[in-house]
Amino acid sequence: MSFKDLKLNRPLLRAIAEKGYDNPTLIQERTIPLVLDKKDVIASAQTGTGKTAAFALPILQLLYDKQESAKNQKKIRALIISPTRELAIQIQQNFEDYATHTSLKSAVVFGGASIDPQKDILRKGVDILIATPGRLLDLHKQDTVNLDYVETLVLDEADLMLDMGFIDDVNKIERLCPKEKQTLLFSATIPYKVEQLAETILNNPYRIEVSQNSSTSKNVNQALYYVPKQEKIELCLHLLRNTINGRIIIFRRTKYGVDKLEQTLLKNNYKVDSIHGDKSQTLRQEALSNFKKNKVDILIATDVAARGIDVDDVDAVVNFDMPNVPETYVHRIGRTARAGNTGTAYSFCSADEKEYVKNIQQLINLQLDVVEEHPYPLDPKAKPAVHKKQGSKHRKGRKSEASKKKKKRWY
Repeated sequence: MSFKDLKLNRPLLRAIAEKGYDNPTLIQERTIPLVLDKKDVIASAQTGTGKTAAFALPILQLLYDKQESAKNQKKIRALIISPTRELAIQIQQNFEDYATHTSLKSAVVFGGASIDPQKDILRKGVDILIATPGRLLDLHKQDTVNLDYVETLVLDEADLMLDMGFIDDVNKIERLCPKEKQTLLFSATIPYKVEQLAETILNNPYRIEVSQNSSTSKNVNQALYYVPKQEKIELCLHLLRNTINGRIIIFRRTKYGVDKLEQTLLKNNYKVDSIHGDKSQTLRQEALSNFKKNKVDILIATDVAARGIDVDDVDAVVNFDMPNVPETYVHRIGRTARAGNTGTAYSFCSADEKEYVKNIQQLINLQLDVVEEHPYPLDPKAKPAVHKKQGSKHRKGRKSEASKKKKKRWY
């Protein structure tokens, strides 16, 4: 099937051709006709399957067909809600690319950046708004955003949105839009919370499931290294010197861990940058841009920040810390082997992370390949470190040595 078969108009087909896309992906093939037919859709698809185009292209077509009548003052007719700033920026970039031969305007608003320039853009009028939930509600409170004319509402990465605690905001935003609208919900996984949300806000939705929720790309080689926690940095350096080449994303569980590893790699003369929630939006965008432009080879990230990283030619992903949520592993390794390329995922597991590996293997239905030949093996008998809390001497029921000796008391 080609994009022409999906009944897309000329300006869109031209933009798609300029982007170098030949044929639609499975999610695009299934979703685009339904969206053009104004149906509600709930779709489960991993990142890297081309889902942004699956909703962006038909939305642009629907708006394009009706744009002549409202040339003077543009109103927000499509609203896309995204959980993270990086992802929102990425979606906006896609909309801009696809709309290049139309006069449709899109804009992106997110927290962590100055609100005034965003207000100015909105005052000039846009057809499509991409937003993070918190900033959108702030702008609505300040009467800068009018959602009365929204025809299509898209909730992207719904599972992450709910994990980040945005459920109330999402419901509020949905209520601010007209009752008669098309709603599209995209999620990498469809846990019960997402099911519930879909039931409350979607109207007889069509379900699309592309690949199993748990599936990992067939093009990713997955290698597992058992290593003592304190030797992980040494193992990482060893692999960077001898095994891992090209563009690499390294995942750590904490912001502190990201910073610490970045300092070590910089000292070892690697070109490296990092992304995490405590960094300003400018620094995060700069890091992503440096990585995309090959100014740095290695990007270190926490999971939430990483959802917006959309780079096609990542050669390897390193799970420096194993994720405690198995689905996160699927998201992480989905950063490599995109767009038909191959890639490798290297995972470092210490004694206290063995349980996580077990859960991951159950989810993806696959035994990870254990690499035993490396300089920092983990003793198979090693037990997870137990961190005992120091007891307080003032705790209830604690007797002093003196009182134990004096059995007889004066009373």
